Amino acid sequence: MQFFDFGTIFFLVAAVVIFFQLRNVLGRRTGNERPPFDPYSTRSRSRSAPSDTNDNVVSLPNRKGAATAPQPVRDIEESFAAIDALTKPGTPVNEGLKAITKADQQFDVKKFLEGAKMAYEMIVMSFADGDRRTLKTLLSKDVYEGFVAAIDERERNGQKIESSFVGIDKANIIAAELKGTEAHITLRIVSELISATRDSGGEIVDGDPETVAEVKDVWTFARDTRARDPNWKLVATEAED
Repeated sequence: MQFFDFGTIFFLVAAVVIFFQLRNVLGRRTGNERPPFDPYSTRSRSRSAPSDTNDNVVSLPNRKGAATAPQPVRDIEESFAAIDALTKPGTPVNEGLKAITKADQQFDVKKFLEGAKMAYEMIVMSFADGDRRTLKTLLSKDVYEGFVAAIDERERNGQKIESSFVGIDKANIIAAELKGTEAHITLRIVSELISATRDSGGEIVDGDPETVAEVKDVWTFARDTRARDPNWKLVATEAED
């Protein structure tokens, strides 16, 4: 994980714009916290990596010193129409998104989804890079502690991960709920990643630097709709087999 309203990160100005959008996407935990994925073994499908894979990798934006831009209040009927276009009317997901919209009329489901995708890539790559600073801004306290524990163990073992993010194939909202004043939105994300883990001697101990792995995750983002801070945070992760 509204979660988000992001743009392309190639220059500093674009990075600031991305930050503004991300700030709108990302609150608190729901449990089941774990590191973002294990892309290296049985959950992958092998195929030759595209020669221009690195062109698809988006660098993490520089969040330092950026401020959150105020978001306009949206017309609620327009918001409901956008929700109906993405989810089947009358379903729990649809009703949950509409309940969130009633509680926070700045909520934009399309921008949220775009921001969630950007946040997903940022979190996945920050975890691979051991970038604790970036992770701390995007994760709830409990999820952050779980990710950092995994990073610490990896570093103690002298291991490093080499990763290239290829892209997201699918990102669907599969659950939405307003718990009191706290909004929770769960996404099922299918992405592609090239990743390999090397030991202290440079030998590959997991993954394949020339193979694209398909990764399936279920992530939940949350925020308090009464809070002035528009940030959503990742509060739970689960990997799909």
